Amino acid sequence: MSAEARLKQLGIVLPNVPSPVANYLPYRIAGNLLFLAGQGPRDDQGNTLSGKVGADISVDEGYKRARQIGLQLLSTMRTALGSLDRVDTVLKMLVMVNAVPDFKDHPKVANGMSDLFVEVFGENGKHARSAVGMGSLPTQISVEIEGIVSIRP
Repeated sequence: MSAEARLKQLGIVLPNVPSPVANYLPYRIAGNLLFLAGQGPRDDQGNTLSGKVGADISVDEGYKRARQIGLQLLSTMRTALGSLDRVDTVLKMLVMVNAVPDFKDHPKVANGMSDLFVEVFGENGKHARSAVGMGSLPTQISVEIEGIVSIRP
C-alpha cells in the first residue's frame, strides 16, 4: 500500500508546513536525498509548544509532541516531493529532547516520530536515529527533529 493510501486509511490529516523562524529553508533536495530542517512541535493554531521534558512535561507528552513533529515533517516531505509516494526510505533522524539533566528516556520520546513513520511507510519508514538530550532548544521547544530521506525520481 502506498504512503498516501496509508495516510487515508489511518485517518491522518497533515498540518500545514510551518514557516521557517530564521534564515534557512524547511528542506533541501540534493540528488536522491531530501534533507529536512529541524522542526519543533506546534499546536493546531501554529503556536510552538515549549517545556522541559522531565520537569514541565511528561515522557508521554514528549512522545505526543515528537509525533506531532513527525506529522509536520510528513507535510514537509509532501510539499517538497508532491507526494509521499516519492519517499523511498527514511534514512536518518536526529531527535533533540529539551530535558532535565538526569532525564534518561530520550528514546521513548523519539518513538513518537519513529512509530508514525513506520505506520506510514512500513519497513521503509524504519530509520537510523539519534535521540539526544539538550539543555535548551530555540524558544524552549520541548523537542526538535531533523532528518534525511532517500527519494524516488
